[in-house]
Amino acid sequence: MGKGGLRGRLFAVCLGLAVSGCRPHDFPQFPPNYREYAYVTNGASGTVSVLDVVNVRLDREVLVGTNPVAVAAHPTRNEVYVVNSGSEGRRGSLSVLNAENNTVVATVPLHLQPVSIDLDAPHDLAYVANSGSNSVSVIDLKARRERAQIGTGEQPVAARVAPDGNTVVVANHAGNSVSLIDTASQRVRAIFEGCPGASDTVILPDSSKTFVACSGGHQLMAIGLARAHQPDRLEAMMDVGRAPVHLALKPDGGELFVSNSLSNTISEVVTTTDDVGGAYLMGDEPVRGLVSADNSLLYVANARAQDVTMYAIDDGKRTGSIHVGDGPSAMAFSAKGHLLFVADTRSGDVAVVRTASHALFTPLFTMLPAGRGPNAIAVKAFRVP
Repeated sequence: MGKGGLRGRLFAVCLGLAVSGCRPHDFPQFPPNYREYAYVTNGASGTVSVLDVVNVRLDREVLVGTNPVAVAAHPTRNEVYVVNSGSEGRRGSLSVLNAENNTVVATVPLHLQPVSIDLDAPHDLAYVANSGSNSVSVIDLKARRERAQIGTGEQPVAARVAPDGNTVVVANHAGNSVSLIDTASQRVRAIFEGCPGASDTVILPDSSKTFVACSGGHQLMAIGLARAHQPDRLEAMMDVGRAPVHLALKPDGGELFVSNSLSNTISEVVTTTDDVGGAYLMGDEPVRGLVSADNSLLYVANARAQDVTMYAIDDGKRTGSIHVGDGPSAMAFSAKGHLLFVADTRSGDVAVVRTASHALFTPLFTMLPAGRGPNAIAVKAFRVP
């Protein structure tokens, strides 16, 4: 459906539902040169589904490498980076997509089983965790080559760059540890052990502290990052639910939410004091959370269900659930925040959810096709000359 057709349909819906109304922020009016795409990696298809966010439709499916598992969009360059984990015993790769024409323009060789990526955009660097090689690759995005390979603990599964660009925090899943990489020297400056099944990490906006989920148990590790004359230090081990697998940080950094996959709960943590505020029942196997830009609402994907649970942060309670496809596993907001995209691993599709609330509107707007085993999403918005 073209841009005019979609907006015509939305206009008709608004006329028919005049009581509730369609407000401009629900479906923004974009200038002609505006482009926005959601990139969905399909692990079992070796492809990326490119969704046109402006017209809410599938734009195309792009062939990348074997078993794509992670994706990141550059905030200023019109490029998108896809981590291809590869097959057993064979090296993976990084596919570089030109967002203006959605084609693969380069492929960078990686090491065994790369599984995650994070960007240091000001320096045009990417950090990729190679879980099968026990290392992190430093990728020069301009030159499109590996600049360095840094040894970490056993089976690193997440590498997160601090906002100030000084530290990369690495969760070593099989090593039950956390490695801190100093970006200036490109060396590990500290290792913290005692985090069984380290799986995910977030870093506060001021780069003062990192939290790491210990999915092999029921704890969260808090590490104070080196500042001035103060070294890296373990601050706390906090009890949460069973098998914490993902951390969702509020944009203001004041609280984070832990997805406890085997407890069917989320835990709410106050980041300044390391206090666990409580645990709240969600759906069947919560695996991922995402907080709205206004810090008010948490969306939780439940992997063994067909729904996303909504949790009102200020009220401290569930506000409902949204029916999506089977096995929701990854989520991303559109650039304006008016839509939420949910990748459904088992049904092989993407649910498009309205984030605004209307009395006569159902939150689920539409379902878009994806490849087999969709597992990660990134959104890129830009204007063409």
